[in-house]
Amino acid sequence: MSPQRPLAVVTGGRRGIGRAACVALAGRGFDVLAADIAEEGVRETAEAVRAAGGHFHFHLLDIARIEDHEAFARHAFGLGEIACLVNNAGVGAMRRGDLLEVSPESWDRAFGINARGSFFLTQCFARHMLQAQQGTTPRSIIFVSSANAALASPDRAEYCASKAAVSMMVKVLALRLAEAGIGVHEIRPGVIRTDLTAPVAEAYTRRIAEGLSPIRRWGEAEDIGRAIALLAAGELCFTTGDALHIDGGLHVGRL
Repeated sequence: MSPQRPLAVVTGGRRGIGRAACVALAGRGFDVLAADIAEEGVRETAEAVRAAGGHFHFHLLDIARIEDHEAFARHAFGLGEIACLVNNAGVGAMRRGDLLEVSPESWDRAFGINARGSFFLTQCFARHMLQAQQGTTPRSIIFVSSANAALASPDRAEYCASKAAVSMMVKVLALRLAEAGIGVHEIRPGVIRTDLTAPVAEAYTRRIAEGLSPIRRWGEAEDIGRAIALLAAGELCFTTGDALHIDGGLHVGRL
């Protein structure tokens, strides 16, 4: 019987960046528990994870429902050694437009999922991780934020603000968990080809060709997945609380 592999938990794991993270983690020796609000695309993700050598589990979860977090954590820790939590689930603005017209509903939705839900899910998992016996695999918590954690887009103010909140959450959690050997990391994707960017794909394709980022191509979900797996595998073990920009150089200031 082969030894049990460590488990990585990925929210928003059924498609896009979440699916790419699941597959990359499987390739790095992890089994995967994906959580998502719907089941569409789960079969394809499961097949890709298995092809990469990992076991796949799925759990329906709305991370905005904080009252469900503890039951989900107990389920996850019942499956095996949790070595990594990837906070990938997120939403954009309900509609892009004038920030003077942002609705309370859109603001609350962005913060409820991107910041509040991710924070309290992490709080729940961190408590369990501190109580669990540590295995040989490095332990980590990884947040997928956005280039908009630092770069302002006035046409989606609520999204930018929620991702800036995520960036600070990474720092405070890193300070709290460092002594326990749990690294906390932030991945800042740039312009990535996903369902989230599909409605504005034509405009971004034009801007990329014009030099929006020094590397003139779309980012792919797999670019983010590889970075997540790199951190989860402990390849950058002397860092915590920092942001890894996977954005083709978009964040680099130019004069």
